[in-house]
Amino acid sequence: MNSFIGWIGGKRALRDEIIARFPASFERYVEVFGGAGWVLFGKIKSKFEVFNDADSNLINLYRQIKYHHKELQEEIDRIHSRELFEDYKFSLKHQDLNDIKKAARYYYLIKHSFGSNRYSFATCIRHSNVQIFYNVFERLKDVIIENRDFERIIKTYDRDNALFYCDPPYINTEKYYDTDFKNSDHLRLKQALSKIKGKFAVSYNDCEMVRELYEGYKIVALSRMNTLQSDNNSSEFKEVLITNY
Repeated sequence: MNSFIGWIGGKRALRDEIIARFPASFERYVEVFGGAGWVLFGKIKSKFEVFNDADSNLINLYRQIKYHHKELQEEIDRIHSRELFEDYKFSLKHQDLNDIKKAARYYYLIKHSFGSNRYSFATCIRHSNVQIFYNVFERLKDVIIENRDFERIIKTYDRDNALFYCDPPYINTEKYYDTDFKNSDHLRLKQALSKIKGKFAVSYNDCEMVRELYEGYKIVALSRMNTLQSDNNSSEFKEVLITNY
């Protein structure tokens, strides 16, 4: 199935290639930087699954769909206007809202912004429907949803039969995300993964820093359409998938 939202750096275009390169067998699957969850929604269910992201608003949206999808649907506005968009941005930061209202506003900002960036109002109308939320609810029934630092997630869920899929903010694109991610965090991620008992697959942009950081691991070159062309004149965006198997 497809994800119900768009996301900066989402893996819609590459998920089939990524999933095809997963190990032949693993029992627990941990998506460390969840985002829109394109890989989770596209893969066959594992016996044990964890979905994590550092963005608390995003994780609240997933949790409300998992536990209160009907109430969330009732809360979502059908009105589409710049005024409503700006009001929702303000209320998320400055008003005391319950979790369902927070999720509804955050979902609205994702669906009605350019490139799902949650900041720039888009003129197109993209409504949700009950069936989409119900399908996501069904898929998330047995998934553990976390909102923790990636290093803690890796330590907590590491086992011999685990596969960690990591899609961190890419080098020099960290500004597009709500969470702070520094060069020291890229190094911390690599160090955490180098100690695990299980297997890992990491998506990154293809750059010198990444190739130096993961020297000695298997690195497969991939490419997709560039959706951030203001930062790059090329229509092709080169990525890598790094694995320890």
